Amino acid sequence: MDLEFSDDQRALQEMIQQFAAREIAPHTAQWDRDDHFPVDVFRKLGELGVLGLPIPEEFGGAGANLRDYVTVVEELAKADPGLACAYSVHVSAHTRSVYEFGTDEQKAKYLEKLCSGEMIGAFALTEPCCGSDATALRTKAEEDGDFYVLNGSKQWITNAKCAGLFLLFARTNPNEPGAKGISAFLIEAGTPGLSLGRKTHKMGMRTSETYDLVLENCRVPKSAMIGELNKGFAIAMKTLESGRIGIAAQATGIAQAALDLAKKFSNEREAFGKPINRFQGIQWKISDMTTKIHAARMLTYRAAWLKDEGMPVNKEGAMAKLFASKTAREATNESLQIHGGYGYTDEFPIERLYRDAKVTEIYEGTSEIQKIVISRALLGQGK
Repeated sequence: MDLEFSDDQRALQEMIQQFAAREIAPHTAQWDRDDHFPVDVFRKLGELGVLGLPIPEEFGGAGANLRDYVTVVEELAKADPGLACAYSVHVSAHTRSVYEFGTDEQKAKYLEKLCSGEMIGAFALTEPCCGSDATALRTKAEEDGDFYVLNGSKQWITNAKCAGLFLLFARTNPNEPGAKGISAFLIEAGTPGLSLGRKTHKMGMRTSETYDLVLENCRVPKSAMIGELNKGFAIAMKTLESGRIGIAAQATGIAQAALDLAKKFSNEREAFGKPINRFQGIQWKISDMTTKIHAARMLTYRAAWLKDEGMPVNKEGAMAKLFASKTAREATNESLQIHGGYGYTDEFPIERLYRDAKVTEIYEGTSEIQKIVISRALLGQGK
């Protein structure tokens, strides 16, 4: 594995850094206060060519690899983790799934629009009844001639309000237990019977708007199914495998931003006649933070590299997410501590990062789920 950036990767990183400094960072605090997703700024990422980063050029994408993708995610997360979350869902959970599992007709119909930002994607798996135990989902899709009729609800759906297309999972065979009998569908916004439910007001990641979805006799043609009948859960798991690497990149970006803030504040803040970074207690905190962030980044890069090489990454992705998310929580906590009372106010961005970090230990599989995935792989216990 080559840890050095290529010239193209360095240029990509610098492009996102400049975009973030110009279009995102000056507004992040206000977006957070307003619980606002800046859809116009998000669409500009399409103009930069990164909304279809891993999609082949023939479909409007950039033909880049997962290492490029995690580089973009980390840089966005440094500026605004909520926007990085929305980006991850659109690119990894949604658009990449359309490319990998969609029919030729579905690819032709949707991919260019998704890559350009004309259409935004959402991933709808979680339900009020089930988060980690996604196989218990209750949304049903009943066959009716050349159509399926869907009824049920989804919870905590990122991008739901602005999405033009939903990748949604429902049970097509109620007689099959667990993962069996679940299928995946591509459902366009505005389809009769599909509506937004309540908006979730979250502790953090407020730039990423989150809504419930309600399906009431939502009628879609059979051509809306993506992948094979009753095998949709495999799509969800394959998607989450890559998605967890993206969450690791998000967490690494949050941790790095927290470290950068701690270094800046500790150099400017004086106590007892000198900058507080002259005190060993502060120095040790910054040393520990830096070491863990480097380790998190290496785990993330390795998982991305393995994926790009076509190797299994279920364990490695789980390891990266587990460690990076813990690092983000610890780094934001230590950075806030270094800021003292100032860090407890919304006048300093570390307060927001502290809130944003926690969810990286929860979504796309809790830390406890990651440990189960890792231990099963190590002990050969399968499912």
